Amino acid sequence: MNISLNQTDSTNAQLKVVLEEADYAPKVDQQVKEYSKKAQIKGFRPGKVPAGLVKKMYGKSILVEQINKTLQEEISKYIRENDVKLLGEPLPEPNQDQIDWDNQKEFEFTYAVGLLPDVKLPLDKSVEGFAIEVDKNTIDEAYTNLKNQFGKTINPETSEQGDFISGELKAVEGEFASKTLIPTSRVVEGQEKFVGVKADDVIRFDIRKTFGDDNAALAHVTGLSKDDAANLNGEFEFTVEKINRTEGAELNQELFDKLFGKDEVTTEEEFDAKLRETIKENYEREADNLLYRKIIDTLVDNLDVELPTEFFKRWLTVTNEGKLTTEQIEENFDKYVRELKWSMIKNKVVEDNDLKVSNEEVVEATKEKMLAQFNMPEIPEELLESMNNYANQYLNQDNGRNYMQEYEQLLAEKVLAKLKEQMTVVEKTITAEDFKNNSFE
Repeated sequence: MNISLNQTDSTNAQLKVVLEEADYAPKVDQQVKEYSKKAQIKGFRPGKVPAGLVKKMYGKSILVEQINKTLQEEISKYIRENDVKLLGEPLPEPNQDQIDWDNQKEFEFTYAVGLLPDVKLPLDKSVEGFAIEVDKNTIDEAYTNLKNQFGKTINPETSEQGDFISGELKAVEGEFASKTLIPTSRVVEGQEKFVGVKADDVIRFDIRKTFGDDNAALAHVTGLSKDDAANLNGEFEFTVEKINRTEGAELNQELFDKLFGKDEVTTEEEFDAKLRETIKENYEREADNLLYRKIIDTLVDNLDVELPTEFFKRWLTVTNEGKLTTEQIEENFDKYVRELKWSMIKNKVVEDNDLKVSNEEVVEATKEKMLAQFNMPEIPEELLESMNNYANQYLNQDNGRNYMQEYEQLLAEKVLAKLKEQMTVVEKTITAEDFKNNSFE
């Protein structure tokens, strides 16, 4: 066997493999013997089918199978041992000479190869990060939301600001009529018309002015699509049927246990401290996610590498098996290049820092996600074995696809954490409210 790599330019090469009979014949003979033991052919007892007959009937397909298998194994071995950095996999060159599988003893195969350069990470670039300060407005809003979330609905006789009023909405001129629920908080103009009303009262208003010419709000109130709501105009009448008000939950042990687990918090002071801590952790997680996106964008934007562009486009076409057209590849090629660059950066960080993810880490991360899904702070001892089994079953599904997805996610997290250490992060203190209200595009 002879394997050679001929570099045609800085990013492309041709891989040639020459197989002689001695490279594949023993494997073909062994496979023929295995077929002989298992083949069921009329006139022969199981396991007694002559090897010559099997070779005559199935020899060509066995030969093709073994040569393809040998090629895959030897090419992978060559690439690994020679540390060839490839984009994707080698692609068979088109228009190779027709193979005569019946008579040929020596086979030559050529492949196009896309080469990736060594990567020098632009770690001298700085990125902006945020230190989150939990402000009073954010805490007050959290208290209000929690009380409403765990509160109960009551039906008072007279409405107040913040109530939801159910009833029938009709156009004064036109055929529109619908049962609906109007949140008084969405009313922009004429809020006084919706305060102090009771069942059977009729409120008349200009629908577009009342909801601030906001088609999304009009769609929400009327149940129409945004496009249809955009055509609504003029005077409408709303006949009140019922007032709906959320009565906030009390800050008691029952609420504490629902939010943080049995007896984790037992006083209002502890509840306040735990709530602040949780809010801060949530915002810090969001700030980290934003920082990581900036790290990725900064490194990708400043990574100076030459790529095998035409090979990459062909590889995308071949590996997607007709799912991507040439036009789609051209249209989205910048995005594919960015994804490739980020993959190169990740691989470089993993290699330079010897980053690894253990099986135990994968299993534990999976169980943590399951606990969050069931809103459980920890696994009860009696459910420990069941949870372990459930996690393992999930990770082994689809031939371990879920395992690999979890593994890759954990590895990416380690890569980003390492990059955060290595790059200069210019940290800016910001309130949680300001952080929430900024888009940071």
